[in-house]
Amino acid sequence: MATRPGPLTEWPWQWMGSFKYLVLAPAALHTAHRVVTKGWGDMSLAYAAMLPALLLRMIHNQIWISLSRHQTARRKHIIVDRGLEFDQVDRESSWDDQIIFNGLFFYLAYAAVPNVSRMPVWRTDGAIITALLHIGPVEFLYYWFHRALHHHFLYSRYHSHHHASIVTEPITSVIHPFAEHVVYFLLFSIPMMTPIFMGCGSVLAVVLYITYIDFMNNMGHCNFELVPKRVFHVFPALKYLMYTPSFHSLHHTQFRTNYSLFMPFYDYIYNTMDNSTDELYERALKGTEETPDLVHLTHMTNLRSTYHLRVGIASIASRPSESPVWYMWMIWPVAWLSMVLAWVYGSSAFVVENHTLKKFKMQTWAIPRYNFHYGLIWERESINGLIEKAILDADGRGVRVLSLGLLNQAKQLNGGGELFTKKYPKLRVRLVDGSGLATAVVLKSIPLDTKQVFLCGSSSKVAHATATALCERGVQVIMNQKKEYDMLKLRVPESSTGYLKFSSDEIPRVKIWIGDIIDDKQQRRAPSGTIFIPTSQFPLKKTRKDCTYLGSPAMKIPETMQNVHTCENWLPRRVMSAWRIAAIIHAQEGWNMHECGDDMMDIEKVWSAAIRHGFIPLSKA
Repeated sequence: MATRPGPLTEWPWQWMGSFKYLVLAPAALHTAHRVVTKGWGDMSLAYAAMLPALLLRMIHNQIWISLSRHQTARRKHIIVDRGLEFDQVDRESSWDDQIIFNGLFFYLAYAAVPNVSRMPVWRTDGAIITALLHIGPVEFLYYWFHRALHHHFLYSRYHSHHHASIVTEPITSVIHPFAEHVVYFLLFSIPMMTPIFMGCGSVLAVVLYITYIDFMNNMGHCNFELVPKRVFHVFPALKYLMYTPSFHSLHHTQFRTNYSLFMPFYDYIYNTMDNSTDELYERALKGTEETPDLVHLTHMTNLRSTYHLRVGIASIASRPSESPVWYMWMIWPVAWLSMVLAWVYGSSAFVVENHTLKKFKMQTWAIPRYNFHYGLIWERESINGLIEKAILDADGRGVRVLSLGLLNQAKQLNGGGELFTKKYPKLRVRLVDGSGLATAVVLKSIPLDTKQVFLCGSSSKVAHATATALCERGVQVIMNQKKEYDMLKLRVPESSTGYLKFSSDEIPRVKIWIGDIIDDKQQRRAPSGTIFIPTSQFPLKKTRKDCTYLGSPAMKIPETMQNVHTCENWLPRRVMSAWRIAAIIHAQEGWNMHECGDDMMDIEKVWSAAIRHGFIPLSKA
């Protein structure tokens, strides 16, 4: 919102929320009625192209979003080295409003202007007129309108909303108050409608002009430099006819320079070109290779997680992955296709996000595999190969700590990472599974007055460590699976084995349950009021309304951690899993040991370090 919102700031359908697409329902119903009553043959080319054109615009924009986020995560050619936050993601989640707005006007133009329905596929003369009108009147009028928007009166009431995003993303280009979009639409209508009124308009010329506007808008706001220097050497005049991302980025950081739309020549003419434009372009294009201090190695979980990655759909990634989104069913084929492509062609981990915490630089890398791949025995060798490749890459680049997230640390896969430390005993990068801090978080989640705990069929490192610690504290741990009971009894100190009890009862009447997987059948047999505490990185499925479910072990991150604008899987905003936080603590403390296989950090030591570094228990957040 602008600092002092003026009239027509909000979109007319803002009150409709996620149902705003219903404003296009009359046009869609009209189309359906025409098809049913008159058939496809009666429909003109212009009318038939409207809906596909709108959908293609959304796909075009999403491609730019994903490309930009991937490149800025790599950071090699980044322009503005500052972080994004959730407030910007929320503010820019309405980027599709302008597509809805344009769609409504296209339908109205079809109904009101007879020449629209008679447009052919292509007219060269009309396309030339469109290009000339953009180069002349549109660029000139936009330049002066844009300068006017930077006058205090209009800036505070309208344009400040756009400039709230100093670090730009492609969709920042269309984040304006409604009144501004009305003016922009009228301005861009000049090159589209003039040839139509002259009788030389064409469908392809209109579609290409809109695509040009979207392409240049997205490119100019993508925050990484991609225009090769060679282009300007071959075509020197192009310097005045095409801006670069670094050119427009200066407008967002300096505010009163580089006002031009897409063609900078008016900034040259009126002396508003920023003096550092060429220097910034050179520096961003050259780029730098950055070595993170810490890498978190994760993977996709289900089809939906494709959208939940930072490079996916921004508004979905900014919410926990379990948050319902009504349109997910419409785009699942894209997720399915991406899964197949990742499986077939994914040969290495890829960078998905980066964060900073004081002087520490962190990256998240994703293995191109999904949960179900990890359950396939014939995939284990391939997955371990991908993990090994990522570890060696991190080691070669000088990364200090690498954490194994989710199933990348599965015992049946690689022994919790021990496979790699034994194979490469001279690894400089420290491998961390985070089990020490995860155990500490589980222990702190159990009420202090607890006398009995039921360990529900769990054989993980964290579950066993939690049970052992509870026995040492005089809390009785009950198990009903003999094989796991015998295994755990060997690990519990002899002085505490009396607190580990095997019960032949299928479900003991204990109200504190811990475990990796507590299925629906087991949950239904639990006493009313039971507290379920997962010891796994994956949350429990909630089937009881009369019981309490705690989330997977996690903590709230410090406010000093920057560039956090996505949620970690199913966790709330600015909350990270204990396994991931443990690696951050490992790097901050400079600990030199691996924490994988049977090795585990001292529980109290790592907990105290986490609190000291500003991580907050969720019960106190």
